Amino acid sequence: MTDPKIYLAVDNCFASKRWTEPAEWMDVIKSLGLYYVEASADTECDPLYMGEDYMKRWEDKIASASEKTGVRVANLYSGHGTYATLGLAHTDPEVRSRFLNEWLKPMAKTASAIGAGLGFFCHAFSDSVLQDPERYAEFKNNLYRDLAELAAYARDAGCTPIGVEQMYSPHQIPWTVNGAAELIHEVSEKAGAPFYITVDVGHQSGQRRFVRPSREDIASALIRKLGGDKCPSLWLGQQKAFDIFDCASDADDYTVDAIVRSTDGYDYMFADYDDGDTYRWLSELGCYSPIVHLQQTDGVSSAHLPFTAECNAKGIIAGEKVLSSISKAYSLPDDPGMPAKPDKIFLTLEMFTGTSAINRTQLQKMAETVEYWREFIPEDSKRLSELN
Repeated sequence: MTDPKIYLAVDNCFASKRWTEPAEWMDVIKSLGLYYVEASADTECDPLYMGEDYMKRWEDKIASASEKTGVRVANLYSGHGTYATLGLAHTDPEVRSRFLNEWLKPMAKTASAIGAGLGFFCHAFSDSVLQDPERYAEFKNNLYRDLAELAAYARDAGCTPIGVEQMYSPHQIPWTVNGAAELIHEVSEKAGAPFYITVDVGHQSGQRRFVRPSREDIASALIRKLGGDKCPSLWLGQQKAFDIFDCASDADDYTVDAIVRSTDGYDYMFADYDDGDTYRWLSELGCYSPIVHLQQTDGVSSAHLPFTAECNAKGIIAGEKVLSSISKAYSLPDDPGMPAKPDKIFLTLEMFTGTSAINRTQLQKMAETVEYWREFIPEDSKRLSELN
């Protein structure tokens, strides 16, 4: 059984538009007692915004600052810029090609140059795609194909590991446990190279909004609607089902049957209740997640909160449960259809900083967060079995 080494790292997104030079954010990270960083594209290393010449200079700055501080860039990661678009699942094939060849491949090349891995999320399916099962299947296959091309490119370039982040809504796959397992398997097989996911411990806050409703749920929502509730909380996925619901004048079996039938063939629009369980993700797929994004969450929103005493009192993420859940995944039998289980996991703090946040206050919260996680990872590179 693989017994991975565990490292505590931090995403430097907290430094965006504040500490922007590698020497600056590495000094801040070192002062927090951390020596591994995930460099966000938002913190001045986006190949589309910056250009090839700048990225070469950035690589040199990374080498110099790393030698001075002892802080190492373990992974590069995409940021808000690419997350905000349809990206690699765009309806225009030229845009998809641009994302693959002018963003993802250059980032893989940069990651290789500094000895780092690469993680990202830069795709979404438009509603017109989601509403058409045949078109959805086509776009999903296109996405798998492009991810496989990237995985093979990264392998040849020496960038490892590489993977995509899991999300929490139908238009951003993978968002279910089974869907994530399928993506890992299909992309790795097509590429002939390993491809992984990043589990974010706060990205289970949306799935339960998209659980397939029972007949009783639909009838109850119809009654509320007929009673004057203009928008009762109900997820039906397919627009035709919503149209039938909106036009209904009765909550009888005939109407409910029509709505249920309209959701047939749209399984990809629905999650299981357990897809909203962080610890299920870690227990089943933590062994295919060489990067785990850490944030405190109440399970309702993905606010990327710190692990302060105040946030922990309301939060559902606990260090011992994270580590024990990952151990369960590593104890599962090896699956010949999946890539090798990684020998290193970077548990990566990902805390967002508001535009009006005060630097000193943010750093205090980060220091308290690091103190919390050092209870469970007192020393980097220890084996998982030593920490449980």
